[in-house]
Amino acid sequence: MPLTKAKKAEILSKISGILKDSASVVFVNFHGLPVAVSGIMRKAMRAQEVGFTVAKKSLIKRALGEKTINGTMPVLNGELALAYGTDAVAPAKQVADFAKKNEGKISIIGGIFEGAYMSALEMKTLAATPSRDTLLGMLANVWSAPARSLVIALDQISRQNSANV
Repeated sequence: MPLTKAKKAEILSKISGILKDSASVVFVNFHGLPVAVSGIMRKAMRAQEVGFTVAKKSLIKRALGEKTINGTMPVLNGELALAYGTDAVAPAKQVADFAKKNEGKISIIGGIFEGAYMSALEMKTLAATPSRDTLLGMLANVWSAPARSLVIALDQISRQNSANV
């Protein structure tokens, strides 16, 4: 059943809002994904504050055409959905996790990150980026390494001196 003009306008408005408010958007091909798995995926995404919207390609392309986005838009083939969120990495990470579990049924076909179109490979690379908390932990570890090394060295010197006495 074709969509009415009012329904198309509503969907177009929703997609425009998603593009405006999201830190990143992932274009997802979900051909062959069972409905039960789709429900599980949406629930897990909601828990991570990631949205997942399915819309007609023509409406998505129209909404993208209204925005100023750098680069070249990837080819949007198959059944298309948008994964989006205010966290720049979470949408790509969530889709990549489900793509591993459901190989061949869901895939990243591109996206938008920092106002530019990204290829599927670039979005997959983004998905492999550790979380913010992990990166902060790694940074703290690097910053504390010199002090830790100094403490270990002083401890070894102290042990040698006490053994020689």
